[in-house]
Amino acid sequence: MDPGSGPRAVDPGCAPLAVDPVRWPDVAVVPPASWARRTATETVVGRALRGLPVRARFAGGDTLGLGGPLLEVRDPAAFHARIGAGGLVGFGESYMAGEWDAPDPVAVLTVLAEHAADLVPAPLQRLRRLWAPRHPRDERNTPDGSRSNISRHYDLSNDLFALFLDSTLTYSSAVFRGFPASWDRLPAAQHRKIDRLLDLAGVGAGTRLLEIGTGWGELALRAAARGARVTSLTLSREQRALALERVRAAGLDDRVSIELCDYREARGTYDAVVSVEMIEAVGAEFWPTYFRTLDERLAPGGRVALQAITMPHERMLASRHTFTWIHKYVFPGGLIPSTRAIEETAREHTRLGLTRRDAFGAHYAETLRLWRERFTERAADVGALGFDETFRRLWTFYLAYSEAGFRAGYLDVQQYLFTKENPGR
Repeated sequence: MDPGSGPRAVDPGCAPLAVDPVRWPDVAVVPPASWARRTATETVVGRALRGLPVRARFAGGDTLGLGGPLLEVRDPAAFHARIGAGGLVGFGESYMAGEWDAPDPVAVLTVLAEHAADLVPAPLQRLRRLWAPRHPRDERNTPDGSRSNISRHYDLSNDLFALFLDSTLTYSSAVFRGFPASWDRLPAAQHRKIDRLLDLAGVGAGTRLLEIGTGWGELALRAAARGARVTSLTLSREQRALALERVRAAGLDDRVSIELCDYREARGTYDAVVSVEMIEAVGAEFWPTYFRTLDERLAPGGRVALQAITMPHERMLASRHTFTWIHKYVFPGGLIPSTRAIEETAREHTRLGLTRRDAFGAHYAETLRLWRERFTERAADVGALGFDETFRRLWTFYLAYSEAGFRAGYLDVQQYLFTKENPGR
């Protein structure tokens, strides 16, 4: 990825942000907006901001809101044009373009997340399917689509992820002993999370373990150190290459097999299955297939430990067909499920019984804060890898947006235990 070079003017009082029009075509150019659309957007945005506990300061104009964290709109015309054309996709692209900023973006985004259900007037929400962008057909999570979707995120660069993850290279929520969390406590907190999952799944000496979603191999390493025989599946070539290096360096390659394989292609029978924050990449269309795979691969009496990000069921239903900024720039094809969707899918399509569920969303907010702060501290190193300023703003927004979701309670994270106690069903 080459550093951006294209000019992009924002507010005259600010330095312009260079945006590469080839790499970022929808950020480099402000979409055209008619006078009527721009006026309608300004009215809707103004109405929403006036009722929120924020201070939205528009260059050359008003300050709206009830008071609170500052949102600075440097280029109001571009800001409104993007939101009018693309809704929340445009809101994110406007941040990437430098048209708005905030001294504390998490605080601003937390307020927006807390009021997500009523930011858009009810009549427009009822017409969501008419105005909201739709998912591209080529991002469906078919076997080929999943490979492409996973690669677009996880194959960006192992070096990039290593810059902001801790030494365990674990890219999922940690479990801390107390708050506030600190960077030096993160590796132990990640091991605590992994050990809880392995304990839930009953993983020990001789366990045949299937892991769906390898990451960079830390869970497989920890399971193998207990004496388990691990088969781990991933669709990321970059992750697999580094995970194999780590397995060999630990002298555990006789106990760990890491396969470039879709979960639907898994074979064999296992005593336990563990899958950490993988279901979010499956897509609602394929949730039954995913859970049937867990069931089919699990031996009678076996256990499944699942870690999943979740959102409220009504919000999931309202947004499941909407193409979002996160889909476009971070996780194509993904959908965060609700606890109800997970439990209904498992009940209706498998012989798996829900035994336990534990929520720990506050821990994810702290995990994301540590990643975001580390990413910010190492911005120069990110740039040295060839990632331009637009990408760095994208990634900052993604981490802040995600953290805000957990701080607002809009998002949560769960650890599930499913058991297969009735093989005759």
